[in-house]
Amino acid sequence: MKNELLTIGPVTLYGYGLMIAIGIMAAYLSAEYRAKKYKLNYELIFSLTLWCAGGGILGAKVLYYITQINDIIDNPKVLLNVTEGFVVYGGIIGGIFAGFLFCRKEKLNFLQYFDLVMPSIALAQGFGRIGCFLSGCCYGVETSSPFGIIFHDSLHAPNGVRLVPTQLLSSGLDFLNFFILINLAKRVKKDGQVAGFYLIFYSAGRFVLEFFRGDLIRGSIGKLSTSQFISVFLFIIGCGIVLGMELNAKRMKEKSV
Repeated sequence: MKNELLTIGPVTLYGYGLMIAIGIMAAYLSAEYRAKKYKLNYELIFSLTLWCAGGGILGAKVLYYITQINDIIDNPKVLLNVTEGFVVYGGIIGGIFAGFLFCRKEKLNFLQYFDLVMPSIALAQGFGRIGCFLSGCCYGVETSSPFGIIFHDSLHAPNGVRLVPTQLLSSGLDFLNFFILINLAKRVKKDGQVAGFYLIFYSAGRFVLEFFRGDLIRGSIGKLSTSQFISVFLFIIGCGIVLGMELNAKRMKEKSV
């Protein structure tokens, strides 16, 4: 677990940033490959990736600021720290919204590209969580389990204490989500359903994992963490998309008979 991987003069290569970059590249390559496979406009995937990445970073930062609003009121200088503090759910929401705007701009079928991109988002998140592991952020609660991990030189996680490896568990679930979704895409025929399943799977896994997170800086709403609270709504939205598209397809079929 080492975030500073390489230093050449004044330039330092950080594990977190490297994993984020690898994740974005993997998302782009997988989405472009699948766009060609499904005969979509693959030449626009690079631009779509940039829009989603930009919207995701902005959304992740904005939601972080929202969770830290009390600290910001007490010390507005918190706003100047733009390199640390991101919330994944803000990134997901911001990335989806940016993708929607891009599809409107290019006159593309949003639901088709929504389905195309979301498995790649899960893939990018898998690499991103490895970056969290290297950095020590998003750490778990203390544990006596032999499967726990101990940080020795982390600026975020408590050092010298055995912790639940929530970053690696999250990464594994993200990669699993990716493989499940690309296989579902071969069977699901209604536009929007693959993306709906992404929201269902990710929000369910995230809700459970939150019970094992030890970083309390993320804020809470009642007895739920902010992420658990958002998970409930995204799970419902995901179910609504999957069922709604199914019912809509049946209605269209009945009208055509």
